Amino acid sequence: MRFAAMATMLILAVPVAGYGQGTSSNADQVSIDYVRSANPHMLHSGTASAGGGYLGKRSNGNVLGVDSIANWSSYFYEAAADGSQYTWSYTMVGSSPLAKGGDSDEDSRGNTTRINAPVIAVNIDLRNYDGTPRYLNGVRLYLAATQLVAPVLSSPVFEETSYDSSEDPTQFMDAVMRAEFFHKTGDDWHTLLSPRVATARTIVLIRGTYQFATNSDGTVAYVLVDEGTFYSKLFPATPTDTTTPIGAAENGGDIRTSDISTFLFNNVFLTSGGACCILGFHTYDVEPGNAKNGWQERRYVLNYSSWITPGLFADPNFADITALSHEMTETFNDPFVNNATPWYLAPNGNCQNNLETGDAIEGLPNAEYTISLHGTLWHPQNEALLQWFAGVTPSSARDHAYSYPDPTVLTSAAVPVLPGCPQ
Repeated sequence: MRFAAMATMLILAVPVAGYGQGTSSNADQVSIDYVRSANPHMLHSGTASAGGGYLGKRSNGNVLGVDSIANWSSYFYEAAADGSQYTWSYTMVGSSPLAKGGDSDEDSRGNTTRINAPVIAVNIDLRNYDGTPRYLNGVRLYLAATQLVAPVLSSPVFEETSYDSSEDPTQFMDAVMRAEFFHKTGDDWHTLLSPRVATARTIVLIRGTYQFATNSDGTVAYVLVDEGTFYSKLFPATPTDTTTPIGAAENGGDIRTSDISTFLFNNVFLTSGGACCILGFHTYDVEPGNAKNGWQERRYVLNYSSWITPGLFADPNFADITALSHEMTETFNDPFVNNATPWYLAPNGNCQNNLETGDAIEGLPNAEYTISLHGTLWHPQNEALLQWFAGVTPSSARDHAYSYPDPTVLTSAAVPVLPGCPQ
């Protein structure tokens, strides 16, 4: 019915021409190389000296009064540059690795949380102005995502592989979380996703709301769509709306408030303010409660993530699950998109004040981390750790790292700056 503030990833600085309304029969078609020369940087959600930070040792429990995924809360201390705030609360997914009800160093060993994670493929059906199916040189303009579900399920996002933050093989996001709380966790503390394939959905786009590029065989390579149009097509307008992928999945029981749901697209990139492209965001859809859940607000935690065909963008490692790993790890660290931090100016130039772990690294030369799994090379994104945002020096994460899996991406903690990062 309504969605929370969204943490979005990856704007590529490419101006977008107006969507084709002119006399040319294919005025809305762009070259497949249209996005290739772009230098990626971030578009993010709004607001929400290094070395002064200190992580709290106590868990404050979960967020009360909402029906949603398993979560826990804690805090850290770090002075804002303008002196306006010193204590910062945060909420994360799973069960707490910290002591409960006291300030002891005793940890909570043996706590593994498993969260159901439906994956919903969303296909794109490009139509003419009158709503009829659109063809180009005899080829239907249709971009399917269903064939990508199996590869994604076998990727490091959902499959287990080896990381030095875990004694046993585990999933990518869990490895990042364990690195953050390495000295607080036992071998059995994990936050794991249990994926399942949910019903595929389709979004119909009417000509004038999209642009597209084609492969050499005439099939659709990628689609550009205005973000406002995309939101209206993805999110339900009312609690009973089944015309959108999220509304249909909620009302059909494919996704639940206890899930982390992925709406997987195939090279579908959003345009914003005349620039391309947003490739993912994480958020939650808000629906009213009922007698069955004690009239608690229902929060469906979810992400839109685009599969990225290798070679579309100039960075050869910016591919496959880069967007999905970014959004999933940020979901684990900031599920309700409201974990505020001191303002910081990240090495990639992003000026923010929220705990968005991928945003501080995206676009850097070594932003992605290559993992070989089942004979396939995957490209998840490196992530900033909690200690970087909290200014903890030296870092209390594994090996005193500020980024993971590659600790060389961020080598010192964030320095609080004045709001808006004035130069």
